[in-house]
Amino acid sequence: MSDYPQYRRDRPDDSAPAPLTASEDRQWATLAHFGGILGFVPSLLIYLYFKDRGPFTAQESKEALNFTLPPTVAAIVFNFLALVPFVGSVFAVLATLIWIALTVYSVIAGIQVNRGQPYQYQYNLHLIH
Repeated sequence: MSDYPQYRRDRPDDSAPAPLTASEDRQWATLAHFGGILGFVPSLLIYLYFKDRGPFTAQESKEALNFTLPPTVAAIVFNFLALVPFVGSVFAVLATLIWIALTVYSVIAGIQVNRGQPYQYQYNLHLIH
């Protein structure tokens, strides 16, 4: 194997991702909040991938994840309960209201974070520390 220099690692750990620039840090933090429109998955993916690359992204994606996780789970449960005869329409309306609230608060947070200001949701459980 040593006959093939392309397989040798001459440099120490070159697999570590580069830190984010200030504008990239703000961009990914903003996308973590705007991703709340789709539920908790975008903020989870951004948190897992970028938490060690930018402090602002780590802080804001964790805030967005903590905010979007409980309503997303509730909306999924309500959507399944919407299949129940007679009371299903009530759960469908509740799931829709949750999605609308999640969208509104995510957009408000995304706009503020895009300006470079940290955002804290008024009602947040802080499940992930």
